[in-house]
Amino acid sequence: MAERRSPLQAIRCAFHRFGRDERGAVLVFWGMFLAVAFGFLALAVDFGRVAGTQTELQSFADQVALAAAGELDGRADAITRATAAADQLIADWQTFAAGSRTLSGSDDFTLTFRSTLPSSDTVGATATTTDPALARFVTVTVNTQNVPTPYAYVAGVLSGNSGRDDSQIFAEATAGTSAFACDVTPLMFCVPDSTWRADANRGRQIMLRSGGQGSAWGPGNFGFLDPTTLPTDEAGPCAGLNGANLYRCLVGAERAVTSCLRVDQRVDTETGQRVGLAEAFNTRFDIYRGNMNGVTNDPAYRPAPNTVQGTLPRGGSSCRGNNTDVSDALPLPRDTCITTGTCGRFGDGNWNRTAYFNQNHGGIPPTGTGASSTRYAVYLAEIAQANSRPAPDNVPLPGKLETGAPQCHRSGPSPDPDRRTIIAAAVDCTAQNISGNTRNVVPLEYVKLFMTEPVASPGGTSDAEIMVEVVGGVGGVGSGAVVGSFRELVQLYR
Repeated sequence: MAERRSPLQAIRCAFHRFGRDERGAVLVFWGMFLAVAFGFLALAVDFGRVAGTQTELQSFADQVALAAAGELDGRADAITRATAAADQLIADWQTFAAGSRTLSGSDDFTLTFRSTLPSSDTVGATATTTDPALARFVTVTVNTQNVPTPYAYVAGVLSGNSGRDDSQIFAEATAGTSAFACDVTPLMFCVPDSTWRADANRGRQIMLRSGGQGSAWGPGNFGFLDPTTLPTDEAGPCAGLNGANLYRCLVGAERAVTSCLRVDQRVDTETGQRVGLAEAFNTRFDIYRGNMNGVTNDPAYRPAPNTVQGTLPRGGSSCRGNNTDVSDALPLPRDTCITTGTCGRFGDGNWNRTAYFNQNHGGIPPTGTGASSTRYAVYLAEIAQANSRPAPDNVPLPGKLETGAPQCHRSGPSPDPDRRTIIAAAVDCTAQNISGNTRNVVPLEYVKLFMTEPVASPGGTSDAEIMVEVVGGVGGVGSGAVVGSFRELVQLYR
């Protein structure tokens, strides 16, 4: 017979059984889990709103920076055009920040133009400028946006902290235009000062003379660039060459000699006194002498389609040797002030057009040319009319007619009119103390030069004289180049 318990014992047994009963305990853990899970979910919603807004603002900043940087070409109105492009061309939106959802126009960002950027991304940029000729980069700072974060605020209050009910988000991007010169001849020349620009001197002639080693170089001296600092085009005719053969190829071959390099890339200069390079330059004029007399079958050394130079082969040969006859044609005249010695080595663009048109074209300038045309324009016009010209009335002897059509190279002329142009580095030699072999030189710009006559090398010596006419800038810093062999790349830097 079961023992009867007292009421007090019954209560004690009930509490004892309750303490050992595990039924329903999982509900307590579920309750704790759901509280924590919903808290994390709430915070994730807030963080998602912040992260999404950050992404949207950064995308907007990137687009504005690229649009503005695309206008930084060094021209006088570059900053004006960059500002207009940023203000008018780009529209975007944001989803969670307070205020307007639309991102568009200068009310949503500020622009800062810069001339240079530090080499390290960890260093802040400080080189600001308002000069359109120097503005190469633009920093876009999107205005700060407030993103509501109510769950984070509640969590902060519940944890005893005085939280904020929003997060402040902004974005920044820096873009710039990088210019690249291509098919660069390993040639540099000294300009009068750091303000000299090719586009301001179009049509003017320069008498380039080889600079030696040791003494300081002045305006008009030329030297060469160390070919190891130039990226030789692996698909071009100079690939795999070295030493003197590489130099002759880089100087004499047509196009695709070097791949593109940044115009602000540092290069090393070398003396301009090199035996045999005059012959490499002169392959453009259908002249194959010295070390170049064996390339008349090589299509990489075809002459230009117009080689008028005032001479003819002697003795019936179709190639010009060391001795030539004077033709009935007048070579392109030099600037008068260079001829008279009144302007040094940098001419003023005034040359005897009348005498040239009278002698070579019977007094009728080629179509599209006239009293103010450059020699390069006349050269192109002569090519356009297939070098033909009416024979002047005063042709002294039959057989002296020089039409400009090359005859020596067995593959005929190059179809490229720019065969008689070279891309050379313009350097402020005084500021950079150029005296021959100088390292880490930054050119002011790369310049497209038209060779007006064959290169003279008296007695086959290492001294040389190159007569060129300035065609224009080729993508130099602040040159505003619109002609020449160059490429421009707009890219984000930060």
